[in-house]
Amino acid sequence: MTEIVFTPIGTVHSPFSDPRDMPIQPVGARGVRGTIELDPACAAGLQDLAGFSRIIVLYHFHRSNGYSLEVVPFLDKTPRGVFATRAPRRPNAIGISMLRLIAVDGATLTVEDVDILDGTPVLDIKPYVPAFDAYPDERAGWLTTTSGAARTMRSDDRFC
Repeated sequence: MTEIVFTPIGTVHSPFSDPRDMPIQPVGARGVRGTIELDPACAAGLQDLAGFSRIIVLYHFHRSNGYSLEVVPFLDKTPRGVFATRAPRRPNAIGISMLRLIAVDGATLTVEDVDILDGTPVLDIKPYVPAFDAYPDERAGWLTTTSGAARTMRSDDRFC
């Protein structure tokens, strides 16, 4: 395969400095506030973003080393294929979170529902559009019976 190189466009600032005991999904981080500081050269790309209530943030799991194609995810005790999970130790350590957008101020975004480690490099930001991005009636595989636990589940050291 051909190597792909990304340059971060910004950095997440959150109250989470240790990957242990932090929320595993934005639903478990309701009301947790943070910021995303973009490279000032990218600030023009934020034009019109303030009209959206949520954004999709793609980021690099910068503290994740190596990967396994089979993992025991936080919400289960059964080994699962990594691509059927949202585990951070992946062949390409890319994360995704849907965050509430509170404010845009220059090159800084204030966001809520932050489940991202402080200092995480941001790769891209996209607007969340319910008409395009919400499919509530679709199947959720093995997560159908456990996804509700994401509101209270906290990470541990299994992916550190």
